[in-house]
Amino acid sequence: MTTATGCVAPFPTREAGMTVKSNTVNTVLGPVPAAELGVVAVHEALLAVLPGAQYAHDIEMDRAVIFRAIADKLRAFKAAGGGAVVDAGGMFAGRDVPLLEALSRATGVHIVASAGQMEEGMLGGYFLTPQTNPPTPWPAEKFAALYAAEVTEGMVVPRVERRGSAGLIATAITADGMTPTDESQLRGCARAAKQTGVALTFRAGSDPVAELAVALDEGLAADRIAVVNAGDKAGEVAGKGAYVVFTDVAAGVAFAQAGGADNTLVATGGAALAFGYDEGEMPETSYDALVSAVPAELAPRLLTANPAALLAVKEA
Repeated sequence: MTTATGCVAPFPTREAGMTVKSNTVNTVLGPVPAAELGVVAVHEALLAVLPGAQYAHDIEMDRAVIFRAIADKLRAFKAAGGGAVVDAGGMFAGRDVPLLEALSRATGVHIVASAGQMEEGMLGGYFLTPQTNPPTPWPAEKFAALYAAEVTEGMVVPRVERRGSAGLIATAITADGMTPTDESQLRGCARAAKQTGVALTFRAGSDPVAELAVALDEGLAADRIAVVNAGDKAGEVAGKGAYVVFTDVAAGVAFAQAGGADNTLVATGGAALAFGYDEGEMPETSYDALVSAVPAELAPRLLTANPAALLAVKEA
């Protein structure tokens, strides 16, 4: 919540609703102690591919070129003091688990990959197929089972196998307002997060507080949720006990300085490489500047402690 002076009012003390299960984070190379993550870019897309763009005649996706370009950005991030990058694009928007594994081995940067999918407009037809008569969205329990399996059984590598474990579940809400399909998916994501102990992150739509309420309604603790780009509702979201992810780092720093540091996360929100998106829709970014963009007095909280607390696998 925000006071009349614009300062963030005191937030409620986090309730001990969750206990640490292993104090580790699921990375693409296996569990890593949360304390070893170091500085974290907490909501990024290492390789963002608009679904279907990989089949376009005018788009060339050379895996060797892609590897070198992303590896260069990860090495620059590590040289600047970075330790981990969270790939929060979900399952079908460019996630390539073998590529992420190779990048992590080559650069020494921990990579956390995500289960989940983005808003309704980004879903494939399979997930939009009516499941009942009369038609209803894909059921929340089916989304939950799909995403939970990516944590407990391993992430799907198309037509090959499962490998590794997703480190969080990510989704998004349609910008103009939450659709029934968005709500069903958000509920499924929250259920999967609660079942597996990983965190949930979602990009806000038109009403971040109401969207957060949907996830809370599924019994997921507020401190297991990170809401991306909550805008002028950031104070209310943080007041509920959830994290707020700012992709405008300066805004995140100001929010933290006004009293919200315990609930603040910052990220570029962009992609190391992007294919198929319109100009400005998925900006390509580097991660090294993130390290120096946060003042030294806030960096340990915003870039290290808060991400580690969010990403550590927990249980009820």
